[in-house]
Amino acid sequence: MIGVTIQSNENIDRALRRFKKKYERSGVLREYKKRTYYLKPSIEKRMSHMKAVRRQHRATMEQE
Repeated sequence: MIGVTIQSNENIDRALRRFKKKYERSGVLREYKKRTYYLKPSIEKRMSHMKAVRRQHRATMEQE
């Protein structure tokens, strides 16, 4: 459970911004989207392989 305690004399907008940062860093939304649908293990493996290939390609392009 993600929570933010508001200190005395703290602006609500600032507290909301802190909450949003914690929310993004924790990966709750990413996990929710991942669990909303089922991926077959073969497709999941293929997607992770393609992701690794793209990451490697980007790394080689940055070195050049």
